[in-house]
Amino acid sequence: MSTFSSLPEFDKELKKLSKKYPTLPSDIDDIKPILLDCPTGSGKNFIIVRVSGDVKVIKVDVHCESLRSRSIRLIYAYHQDRIEFMYLEVYFKGDKENEDRGRIEEYINSVK
Repeated sequence: MSTFSSLPEFDKELKKLSKKYPTLPSDIDDIKPILLDCPTGSGKNFIIVRVSGDVKVIKVDVHCESLRSRSIRLIYAYHQDRIEFMYLEVYFKGDKENEDRGRIEEYINSVK
């Protein structure tokens, strides 16, 4: 059985962004079936940004209804050995250019 979890930093970011983009929590829920079907994604919206052992960190553009034609970036870690997803970061590309590499490294080091 697969599980979805999130870092406390992710929860804070989601809460803050949800005030501006009210559909965001359900938009992120909508991507769960896609991740369960193809955990590392497929197509140009999914980019593997880090691999360490059985953990792959993936960046995906999530369609946000509140933003109409623009999207939100979701960074998550997929644990192949236990089919687990950990949400690491969420941000609007217009506010922030790239993912937090320090947070990704810190997470990878914490699960080794």
